[in-house]
Amino acid sequence: MTPEKIKEMLSLGEGQQIEFKSGIRNVDTLGRVVCGFLNAAGGYIICGADDRGEIVLGVDASLDAIAHLERCFHDGISPKALVSVQMQKLEQKPVIVIEVPLGRDVPYAFKDVIYIRKGEITQKADAETIRDIVMRHQVEPERWERRFSFADIDADVDLKEVQSAIEDAQRVRRAFFRDITQPAMVLEDLSVAKYGRLTNGGDVLFTRYPSARLPQTRIRAMRYNSDKAGDTFSDMKSFEGPLHAVFEEAYSFIVRNIPTVSRFLKGNPKRQDSPLYPEDAVREALINALAHRDYSAASGGVSIHVFPRRLEIWNSGSLPEGVTEESLAKGHISVLRNPDIAHVLYLRGLMEKAGRGSVLMIRQCQESGLPDPVWLSDKKLGVTVTFNAPEVTSEVTSEVTSEVTSEVTSEVTSEVTSEVTSEVTSEVTSEVTPEVTPEVTPEVTPEVKRLLQFLKGDMNRQVLQDTMGLKDAEHFRKSYLQPALELGVIEMTIPDKPTSRMQKYRLTNMGLTISNS
Repeated sequence: MTPEKIKEMLSLGEGQQIEFKSGIRNVDTLGRVVCGFLNAAGGYIICGADDRGEIVLGVDASLDAIAHLERCFHDGISPKALVSVQMQKLEQKPVIVIEVPLGRDVPYAFKDVIYIRKGEITQKADAETIRDIVMRHQVEPERWERRFSFADIDADVDLKEVQSAIEDAQRVRRAFFRDITQPAMVLEDLSVAKYGRLTNGGDVLFTRYPSARLPQTRIRAMRYNSDKAGDTFSDMKSFEGPLHAVFEEAYSFIVRNIPTVSRFLKGNPKRQDSPLYPEDAVREALINALAHRDYSAASGGVSIHVFPRRLEIWNSGSLPEGVTEESLAKGHISVLRNPDIAHVLYLRGLMEKAGRGSVLMIRQCQESGLPDPVWLSDKKLGVTVTFNAPEVTSEVTSEVTSEVTSEVTSEVTSEVTSEVTSEVTSEVTSEVTPEVTPEVTPEVTPEVKRLLQFLKGDMNRQVLQDTMGLKDAEHFRKSYLQPALELGVIEMTIPDKPTSRMQKYRLTNMGLTISNS
C-alpha cells in the first residue's frame, strides 16, 4: 500500500470498506472489524488516523506489534483467512494498514461471534442474517482446493516439505501451530487436512508426487530461439512435485534463460550485469500464476515461454471475479481463488502483500526502463502476463550499455559511453539486438544423451531403436525420440510429413555439439 493510496482513502472517509482507528491496542475491536469485512466485500483498516482521517502520533508499528496483530487474527478468526498487516510512513509518522480480502468461506466469526458490516458500522449478525449467509453459501459449489484428495496422508506427504513450511512460517513470525512434532496436526492447522485426510490443496502443497493424481499440477517451461512461438526451442523442462519446490525450479529456469543486460549506473564506473526483467517482478508473476490459477480442470496448468525479447507466463482459468486487466495496474483488494493455497504461500514468505503484486511488478519494470507488463485474460484461453524487452531506438544513453563491448573497439565504446553521434548509435543498435539472446545449450536427460551417441547420419526410427538395443517402441518414443525432437538436438529429414514411412532422423548442430562433448 503506497502513501498516495493511503492519503486517497483518508480523503474518502470511513465507509463500507474503510475504517479508521487511532491505535492498535484494542485488538478485539480490530478483530471484529476484520470479521465484518470478511463477511462482506473485504476492506481496509488504517490504524494511526482519527475518525476525520487525520494522522495521529503514537502507533506502535514495530515487528513485534505487527506479529501480535497477525497472531490475534489467526487465533481469533474462524475459519482461517489471509489478512495482510503492513506498516507505512505517512508525513513521517508510522501507520498500520490492515487489508482484508473478500471472504470465501463465510460466515466468519471472531472469538465465536459472527460480525457483519453495515455502512460504517460493524455489528453482531442476528439469526436471520446468519441464516441468509449460510443459505447463500450452501448453494455455491465447494471449492476445488477444499475437496478431499485421494492422497494418503501417511504415505504420500513429503515430511521434509512440511518441516520447511514450519521453519519458513516461524522465520517470518507467522507461525501458530499447536504441535510442530505432529505433521498431521500441522496440516490441519494450515487448513489443508481434515479428519485425517488431505484436501486437494494439501496434495498440491505437500505431497511428493501430486501429479500422479492431479496432472494439472505440472509446469512446462520452454525457451525459444526466436520470437515466434512455433519456432524450435533450445531448452525445455517439465516440473512436478510439491508446489514450493516446483516454484523454485521454474523460477530458476526463467533466470537461467532470460537475457542478461549490462548497465553503467550514474556514479559507478563498474559495469552492472543483471537479468533483463526485474527478478522480484518475475517471482511475483510466477507465484500469482500458481496461487490464483484454476486447478479444477485436469487439462489446465501453468506454462512458461521465454523468447529473446519477451517472457510469457500463462495459467489456466481467468482473473478472479471483480479483477480486471485495468484494475491490476491500480492495485485492488485481493480476491483469492485458492485462499488455502495462498495462505500457506503467505506463511512461507512468498506472498507478502495481498493484492499489491501487480503494482510492484509495474513499478519495477518502469524503474528498469521496461514497458509495463501486460495482462490478458480469457475464460477459455486462460491468463497470460507478458514482460517485454524495451524497443531498440536510435537513442543510446550513457547509463545503459550491452554486451556490444565485445564487438566494438574500446575507442568507439568510450565514445558511446559519453556522447554518441547518430551514426554510431544506429550502428550500435544493429549490433545490440542479437546480443540480447544468450546462447543456451540445453540440459539433456541421460536417455537423450545416449540417443545422440548412437545416431549416425540419417536413420529411421526402427533402425535407431534396434541399434540402441531397445525393445519397447512406446518407451523409445516417449523417453528418447520425442524429448530429443522437442529439445532441437535432432530433426526430421521430412519435417512436413512427420508420419511418413520414409521419415528419418539426424543430428542438428546443437545435437552434434552435445554428442561430442
